[in-house]
Amino acid sequence: MIKFPKLKIYDKYIFNQVLTTSVVAILLFTVVWIAPEMLLNTIKAVLAGQYSPKTGVLILVCQLPLILSKAFPVGLLLGSLFTFDKLSKDSELTIFRAVGMSFKRIVAPVIVLSLIFTVLCYITSDRLVPLAADKMARVKNDSILTQYIYTQKDQNDIPMNSVIVSRYFRGKMENVIVLDFSSKKYDDVHQLSDIYFAKTGTIEKSKWVIKDVTRYQISSDGIFVDIGKIPTMDILQGQASQNAFTLMTNATKKEREITNADLKKYVNLLKSEQLEEEYHYMLNKYLQRFLHPFVCILLAILGALLGFSKPREQRLVGFTIAIGCIFLYYITLPFFDLLAEKGVLPPLITATFPPVAFMCAIGAFYKSKDL
Repeated sequence: MIKFPKLKIYDKYIFNQVLTTSVVAILLFTVVWIAPEMLLNTIKAVLAGQYSPKTGVLILVCQLPLILSKAFPVGLLLGSLFTFDKLSKDSELTIFRAVGMSFKRIVAPVIVLSLIFTVLCYITSDRLVPLAADKMARVKNDSILTQYIYTQKDQNDIPMNSVIVSRYFRGKMENVIVLDFSSKKYDDVHQLSDIYFAKTGTIEKSKWVIKDVTRYQISSDGIFVDIGKIPTMDILQGQASQNAFTLMTNATKKEREITNADLKKYVNLLKSEQLEEEYHYMLNKYLQRFLHPFVCILLAILGALLGFSKPREQRLVGFTIAIGCIFLYYITLPFFDLLAEKGVLPPLITATFPPVAFMCAIGAFYKSKDL
């Protein structure tokens, strides 16, 4: 049977202090994030009659999970920094060190609290953010129109046909063009054998169907030889139709609107379809889903380290470094996304670089504080 160490007064005291200051920091971060533009635009829409007051409130509520997923690491950093800075200024940390408490023992309650926030951050990103995004789309009654091109290839990576969907919404397709490639190839260009055009089409469970189809038959010389009509035509069937539907619907979504399980399937599908840039980008975002919550622990430890200071040392130094770390972390994430997407660096490196950088910073500050 596992025996957990007995909680002491110190543990409860530090835990409660960091928890309180972290919650306050998260609330302030949320208010600052939501107030300038988001709140103003929602109020304008309500006053203009676009939304009812109830709808406006729901829209703001649906924005909260996304903000909280970013606010958890920030709140822990500032919360632990403020708490330990206050303990340093009141000479309490000096007393703790004098009675023989090591740095690891001092920050143990902070690590426990950061583990709780890590779980909350993961659940928020994986479940609440996609759920809120779907709910907000329904509240706004958004009609997301999709445009997509899907190319079906054989085992030798030779294109068989391309389906161009000009407009898709809720199972209905409009202005669909199908390019049917012949087996002939000239100067690295695949010859077309037929072109099909349909004004409407539907996506069913295991196939794509277009109706009232106009067929343009093309000779080997690239000349139209016949134009005919087809009442209905199946253009994609079986697994190909399911893959194309998944790619088309996810192409208009941001990765945060997809759960981890669905994002993993989407990443594997992109790899199998040899969509390199999209695959690298989404794999990078998928790895970040697990590493971003882990940053909560690192920032909590970093905040505690920055809070260790001499009684008369300037408080501004630690807070300036903390704000700089937060700024660099969030502003460099799109840069690493681009590096992964373009294949400059593997997604594993671009996703792990920020946490590794924080670990290096923790090591550097630990040595500089001589703890």
